[in-house]
Amino acid sequence: MASVFARSGRLHIPGFLVPEAADALYQTLEAERLWVCSTIGKGVVADVPVEALYALSEEEQARFISLAHAEAAEGFHYLFDTVRILGFQDRDAPLAPGYRALARFLNSPAFLDFVRVLTGDDRPAFVDAQATRYRPGHYLTEHNDTHPRNSRLYAYVLNLTPFWRPDWGGLLNFIDEDGHLAEAYKPSFNALNIFRVPQQHSVGFVAPFAQGSRLSVTGWIHDRLPDPVSSST
Repeated sequence: MASVFARSGRLHIPGFLVPEAADALYQTLEAERLWVCSTIGKGVVADVPVEALYALSEEEQARFISLAHAEAAEGFHYLFDTVRILGFQDRDAPLAPGYRALARFLNSPAFLDFVRVLTGDDRPAFVDAQATRYRPGHYLTEHNDTHPRNSRLYAYVLNLTPFWRPDWGGLLNFIDEDGHLAEAYKPSFNALNIFRVPQQHSVGFVAPFAQGSRLSVTGWIHDRLPDPVSSST
């Protein structure tokens, strides 16, 4: 795997967790009731509780989506549901046991050493995490994951969607220097996607006819520990 990663800077690894762990994480995501719809409004991050969004009238919901699409047409933008797990901000509600176990695993010597051997890089020191849910109409436009205040080395996506058709959209797209689609990964259940930062990529628009939600845990692997106030475990 290390030789493949060295050539392309990205890798799709099927069957990453033992089946029992993958199933337990999927059940945790399915049972989640504290999703927030994460997007950007005029350059400012906006997290709206999904329950509050559903409480809006159909006209208000349509306007919310219309404003998001107008910004997406002009540049970097996103619209998807999330639950912050580790390294973003404090949560009012306690984390589910499955999230806590995953956060411990991602920051264990076993996983960090795996990443170091895979990438040939001894700098990985901390892994943040968020649960994500892409429903019909959700998307993440082209970007490269660089951030002025973070030391991101690699990005990862742990896919927890039991069944998905490529026709439904939501693929992890990698874009070459000419703007062509170089490679795309379907959200296969219990597959880990990992790639070097920076790298141009996107999550394709999820089609209105998609049957179900694209579920995953995503985040970045950093070269340093976070500030104490940013840890939510």
